[in-house]
Amino acid sequence: MGVFTNFIGPAGGLSGGTKGGIIQIRYAIKTDTASTSNSSFVDISGLSISITPTRSDNQIFVTGHVTGDGHQGDTRNNMRIKRTISGSSIYPAIGDAYSNRTRAILGFYQGADDNTPMTSGYGFLDDTNTTSEVTYTWQFQEANATGSSVYINRSSAWTDSSSHCTGSSTIIVMEISA
Repeated sequence: MGVFTNFIGPAGGLSGGTKGGIIQIRYAIKTDTASTSNSSFVDISGLSISITPTRSDNQIFVTGHVTGDGHQGDTRNNMRIKRTISGSSIYPAIGDAYSNRTRAILGFYQGADDNTPMTSGYGFLDDTNTTSEVTYTWQFQEANATGSSVYINRSSAWTDSSSHCTGSSTIIVMEISA
């Protein structure tokens, strides 16, 4: 899915030397659920998107929302985005390293309420310095290594009840002109 154009801007165009026009947009939505009990980061199936920049000095704006949950009281769902170019991966927009703390973009923890997943929005600009295909993939982990599971698009309680909602998660990437 995508919108293809060489330029989106005001009807009269951006003035000379102005940065920030949208060149192309890609979008993915995950409406099914996922879970893991792995204490190492793993990819979230269906929450990945690829884009091929038209110029190496353009930036990629990565945004969207993620819905998640941890098991009541004993799990932490840490999340990050993996960026892959030509088989090499890094993790943009993660927090700084502090002692043993996990470097992530966001995390979910449920205290006493296991019926409602939480949703968080995110956004960052990424300098890829390439015209090769760039793939962004959400990853998650069960951070406490308790063997319990963490979830995407659902609550940890999963009985057939109107109080246990399902959610969605999205990833949107836009090439922004230099």
